[in-house]
Amino acid sequence: MRWWSVANFVSNAGTWMQLTVQNLLVLQITGSAAATGLSMSVQAAPGLLMSVAGGAAVDRWPRKMTAAVSQALLGGVAFLTAVLVAVDQLNLGILMALAAVTGVIATVDGPACALLGNDLVRAEDVPSAIGVGSLVHNAGRLAGAALAGVTVGFLGTGAAYAANGVSFLFVACVIPFLRPVHRTIPRPRAELGAKRTERAPGSARGGADHEDMTVRQGLAFFMRRPRLVALAGITGISAVFGRNYGLTLAVLVTGPLAGGAGAFGTVSTVLAVGGIIGAVLGARLRKPSVRLVGTLAAAGALLQVVAGLSPSLAVLLVLVLPMAVVESVSDTAGTTVLQTDPPAHLRGRVLGVWGSIRTLWGLAGPPALGLLMELAGARGALVTGGLLIAGAVGAGHVLHRRRTAPAVVLRTEETSAAEQRPTLITAA
Repeated sequence: MRWWSVANFVSNAGTWMQLTVQNLLVLQITGSAAATGLSMSVQAAPGLLMSVAGGAAVDRWPRKMTAAVSQALLGGVAFLTAVLVAVDQLNLGILMALAAVTGVIATVDGPACALLGNDLVRAEDVPSAIGVGSLVHNAGRLAGAALAGVTVGFLGTGAAYAANGVSFLFVACVIPFLRPVHRTIPRPRAELGAKRTERAPGSARGGADHEDMTVRQGLAFFMRRPRLVALAGITGISAVFGRNYGLTLAVLVTGPLAGGAGAFGTVSTVLAVGGIIGAVLGARLRKPSVRLVGTLAAAGALLQVVAGLSPSLAVLLVLVLPMAVVESVSDTAGTTVLQTDPPAHLRGRVLGVWGSIRTLWGLAGPPALGLLMELAGARGALVTGGLLIAGAVGAGHVLHRRRTAPAVVLRTEETSAAEQRPTLITAA
């Protein structure tokens, strides 16, 4: 697990280094801000359309091999981009194609690496492992953003892609040496079908096993689990109205609070520090639940309401830290529920379904929030969004309690004296 954490830190630093300079590269090639947004959408689109299929592949194939191959392929795409930049042969069409390929590979790589990290610890330590992963992600994000400026300044844009390629290959080289503590990877269908034939000669060849590995079963399992549907609802409304702080707080700081780019940089730093603190706290969770996720989401929403009413930058900075902490702990708790609630043979497909839902939020959230800000302003968007989140969580909690309230049996007819006699004798 220590080796895996180091490899993930290196990979995350490389990824954020590339993401930091990618928009600059698109602007250099096209000079268009619209093209920059389009490249991000092209890379995200496969997650909406193919995440479920990618999760099914993770369930069917050996996990270590799947993660190693996907990391190597991502590294190859990064190296190819670096070469094209170096020889000045990268145009918008090629860049869009490479972004789409990266998005397709990520639909398999994401769930494979997430579940591989869980396999390296005991079952009771999975929440801590997810918390450590969140901590590594945030630390890698800070390191990658810092290294991006240095790399581009001294070596150029292509060097950031090359560094990201090296980070992917480092992870691919570490994976073969990892030793899972418990085996949760299902056996290949061929083995399952053979064993089924040995147990029941003459029966259909592994028909049930084949059906057991379908994408449809993963979708059906997700939709039939009320706690997963509730988790999707809580996370969805929070993602749309409550977590796009890079947009809402930027407008609030530079607008009503009359701050500049430096002030927003300070706010972003506090958000990152809060995310790291939250990841450390989240690693201590032992049995997180959907109720905890909802409670934290509501608490973060109320903090957001107060932040929207901040009279000064100093007050906002005081509120931003707990907002980031609550968000990070909530993310860790939700990820733990998502990765431990399904049976082992369905976890890849459940993560695939989640990937599609999360991509939908990512694509729909910024436009919806932007429209809200146009209508209500930055303060109004923060306050309205926070109230919507808290109200939705509260309504869901009340509805859940009503549905699960124990039935009360009342006697509507008086019992006769003969029926009461044995009870009276016992009482006497």
